[in-house]
Amino acid sequence: MKNWLIFCGLFICSLSALAQSTLKVACVGNSITEGAGIATGKKYPEQLQTLLGSTYEVRNYGIGGRTLLKKGDYPYWNEDKYQEVLQWQPDIVVIKLGTNDSKPQNWQHKADFKKDYIALIKSFKKLPNHPRVYICKPMPAYYTNFNISPEVIQNEMLPLIETIAKKTKVKVIDLYTPMVGKNNMAPDGIHPNADGTAILAQEVYQAIK
Repeated sequence: MKNWLIFCGLFICSLSALAQSTLKVACVGNSITEGAGIATGKKYPEQLQTLLGSTYEVRNYGIGGRTLLKKGDYPYWNEDKYQEVLQWQPDIVVIKLGTNDSKPQNWQHKADFKKDYIALIKSFKKLPNHPRVYICKPMPAYYTNFNISPEVIQNEMLPLIETIAKKTKVKVIDLYTPMVGKNNMAPDGIHPNADGTAILAQEVYQAIK
């Protein structure tokens, strides 16, 4: 009986250790992360979950229309989901914001973009578990739609993101270059279809692994 109890205790401890070894991945972003118009199972965080496997738990914290800029029209900062990410204390945070910041009403505050991005990164880094943080270069906007500016993203935002990454010592995931010329994967010029989200998921997967 004593041996049986010892065996059960060891088994429970093993299960507990296995559960604790699961790495939590938070995907923070806008409608591209949220998966606007994408069938369940094909959104980029869901495809990332499939690629990473059972030793990871991926959660989608994307919200359509949200900006990185605190003075933007719909700042991610103000959302309950932002607080949920912090409370979940992920091991890995993947930030894909910026597309909506390129809109004229938001980019008028571009002087704050670097400062606000650094503050967002620090808000995750200072969590008790000190997660790994990745920041993503937005995928291209293939033409102006929803007031999103392809030129701002390419010519102004991409260099800024490189600067921010160096300043904060985080890694950049380039989601721009792999999507160049793949206009057919974004029917409205902005949001990728399932083939497009598969590319995004693959790029994030390679960076994490």
